[in-house]
Order: sequence, then structure tokens, then C-alpha cells
Amino acid sequence: MKPKTKAQELGFLSRDYAVAKDKKNWLSLFDKDAIVQDPIGKSPLDPEGNGHQGIAAIEKFYDTVIANGNIEFNILESIPCAEECANYAEIVNVVGEVKIETKMIVIYRVNSNDKIVSLRAFWDYQSMEDQLKALF
Repeated sequence: MKPKTKAQELGFLSRDYAVAKDKKNWLSLFDKDAIVQDPIGKSPLDPEGNGHQGIAAIEKFYDTVIANGNIEFNILESIPCAEECANYAEIVNVVGEVKIETKMIVIYRVNSNDKIVSLRAFWDYQSMEDQLKALF
């Protein structure tokens, strides 16, 4: 899929760098005051539900969530609109012998400096926990 807008391009790059475990380039996509909400709302990944704001917090999120697994990230549909892009995706995360499948919608918003200012991922955390419980 060829990107039509900067938001779509950065969304695709975010996926590519996460899959490749390219932390440096993944972090370089974000504005210094960006926010990552993955998933939206309260979860063990974000107990307060406020997201991970600023590069230091986003880096900690990367180290906690992205770096620990082997991710397949398939964008099933991508809809760009102005400075935002919504990607409907399926992620398969393999950690050791455990394989977790999650469908999600990820919305990227970029600024005039071509940096991501917001990454908002809508997915069901409880469904992921249920998959883990079924394995053990």
C-alpha cells in the first residue's frame, strides 16, 4: 500500500519500525510532546488511563510492550484523512511459546513538522488477557 498522506506514511513507518524492533527510528517518528494511548483508557499498561506522554514515557512504553515480543502487524485497511490516519489492523504478538492475536484500530495524528503527535490504539485488553488465561 502506497501512502497518500504524511499521517498514513508515518503510521506505516510506525508499524514497520515496531515489527523490525527499530527503537531509534520508531521513537524518531514522534514529536517531543506526543502521546501514545495503547490501548485507550485504563489498563495494566496504563493504570491511570492518561496515555504515555513525551519521548521518555513513550520510550518506556516501547521497552515494556513492543520490545518484549515478536510482532506481526498486518494493516487490513487504512483510511487517511487530513492530518490523521485510521488503520484497521490485526496484530499477532509472540512471546516465547505464547501467541496472542488482537484486532485494533490505530489512529495517528501528525503535526506540521511531520511528527506523530498522537497514536491512539483501540483494542480490547480483556480479550488479550482471556487468551492468556486460556493458555495457562
